[in-house]
Amino acid sequence: MEDPLRIVLLGKSGSGKSSLANTIFGETEEVFEIDHTATSGTSQCTKATRVVNRTSVTIIDTPGFFDNRTSEEGLRNEIARCVVECSPGPQAFLILLKVERFTDHEYEVITKIIESFSEEAFRYAVLVFTRGDDLPEGTQIEEFCRGNNRLRELLERCGGRCHVFDNKHWNNNPQHEYRNNQLQREKLLNTIKEMVRNNDGGCYTNEMLQEVEKAIQQEQESIRSSSGVMSWEEIREEAKNRVYNALKMAAGVTTGMLLGALLGLAATAGAIGGGCVGYREADKADSIMEAVMNTTEALGELAVEA
Repeated sequence: MEDPLRIVLLGKSGSGKSSLANTIFGETEEVFEIDHTATSGTSQCTKATRVVNRTSVTIIDTPGFFDNRTSEEGLRNEIARCVVECSPGPQAFLILLKVERFTDHEYEVITKIIESFSEEAFRYAVLVFTRGDDLPEGTQIEEFCRGNNRLRELLERCGGRCHVFDNKHWNNNPQHEYRNNQLQREKLLNTIKEMVRNNDGGCYTNEMLQEVEKAIQQEQESIRSSSGVMSWEEIREEAKNRVYNALKMAAGVTTGMLLGALLGLAATAGAIGGGCVGYREADKADSIMEAVMNTTEALGELAVEA
């Protein structure tokens, strides 16, 4: 069986990421839990895999990277989790925004997105709007974007790729040729598949993600040699947990550094100095990559001792 398409959802809290994930999966039950309270928003990185239109799809739902609702430490840990879960790299970033009048806060979020992504990462990005029912009747989402200079710039960075959903009103609207989640889902998957083809069938990666994947594979070998009863999936998950703990425990690593590691900002992989990694004792590290490798090595040594 082919590896699933790895899709990472990005956006501020309350943009509808969890609801969109459920809509893409097209299941009646909530695969991703939705909080309907006033402080709603994903606070943890979560992942699920389903078959959609005969395609295996993994969706990684993230906390609001582009707002300030989550504590610095909590957000840092969850970005670390996302970095590990999407290894060896995502095929698509879905950048979520709502169809609405753009206030200064929305403009600030768009600015943060543009500043956070490298140009390479934008090659794997799709702009996805929720609350599509707020679009004026007869208006398509591209026209909505062209009416706003900053949105138009963001859309151009994403190669003109954009789609629109309404997780509340369009689920049972099959008769409409545009305002229809089933149709939009099919179009979105086709966009992602075309993007994968245009990117030579590969996934988005950078030096940091490559080092994380290397660390995961090393941990897999260590676990496999010491456990003959675990399945490949169990070994992979355990290896990812070890590497996640290595990242989580790296002192001095900020949310900005980790977000840069995920999205490809310059000067995040090899130029982060002065970090320390601790697993019962601190090891000097000159970069996040070294932090991952040092702590993973320490974990392996402890496993051997045990």
